[in-house]
Amino acid sequence: MAARTRLQFLRPFTMRFVNPLTRLVAGWLPGFGLLLYRGRTTGREYRTPMNVFSQGDEFVFALTYGAEVQWVKNIIAAGECGLKTHGRELRLVEPRLYSDPERQDMPFAVRPFLGLLNVSEFLRMRIAATDATAGRAVARTSGQSTT
Repeated sequence: MAARTRLQFLRPFTMRFVNPLTRLVAGWLPGFGLLLYRGRTTGREYRTPMNVFSQGDEFVFALTYGAEVQWVKNIIAAGECGLKTHGRELRLVEPRLYSDPERQDMPFAVRPFLGLLNVSEFLRMRIAATDATAGRAVARTSGQSTT
């Protein structure tokens, strides 16, 4: 497990005040997405706004609160989730957690910011085969996010 990120103290504020607002626009704004998944014990549906970084037919998520948060555990347990980005809904599969202290998979402009926050854990997921054509269109239009 990686060291705690410097954003941990903001998590309650973000969950209560920021996420409800960003949920309204995250599925359409460039560089953002809305993760759609179910709780592994409750079965409840969740919608979590995130910064998204596309890389071909895959998406990478910087785990700004670390890998021990509930949304990551839920997606790992399910082996899949939905992602609404650029107004399209995709199914992502094969979640893989990894550590990268150099943040090589992030856009160059984002790396120093994540370094300051002590973020070195990431989640990578592949677009499901049935969504791959739509995913390539998203990747071509979005490029790499710098937000």
